[in-house]
Amino acid sequence: MSGRRKARELALQILYQIDLTKEKFRKNSKKFWGGKIIPAETKKFTEELVKGTLDKQKDIDPLICKYSEHWKIERLNAIDRNILRFAAYELLYLKDIPPAVSINEAIEIAKKYSTADSGKFVNGILDRINKTSGLPAGQTGKSRFRGKK
Repeated sequence: MSGRRKARELALQILYQIDLTKEKFRKNSKKFWGGKIIPAETKKFTEELVKGTLDKQKDIDPLICKYSEHWKIERLNAIDRNILRFAAYELLYLKDIPPAVSINEAIEIAKKYSTADSGKFVNGILDRINKTSGLPAGQTGKSRFRGKK
């Protein structure tokens, strides 16, 4: 397994834990990393995904709802919801990662950790996010679609 795939899986675990417990990332991060031996680059990318996803979640969640045919974010399977969040963050804000890589990685992780249909569901939503500007009007974050801050 590549370091980035492992980082994405770890990011899913952290985001899922935060989503269910409602604990802050800093407190959650210390608990999560305790005793784990993870390569520095993998840990760095994991934390970049988690922090970025949490920072932009208010912009990302409405997009997920929009393209999941108006489902409320809370109604989505918690694993799918968090895969969609970090993958949407990658698509919108990490310009050095090709969109096809972000989408394919999310699909494979969904197949591994969620339901049999999750890969198709995740693919459909991320593909639609990728094909649009994605960001709500007035968004000021750095994005592949909106240019510089």
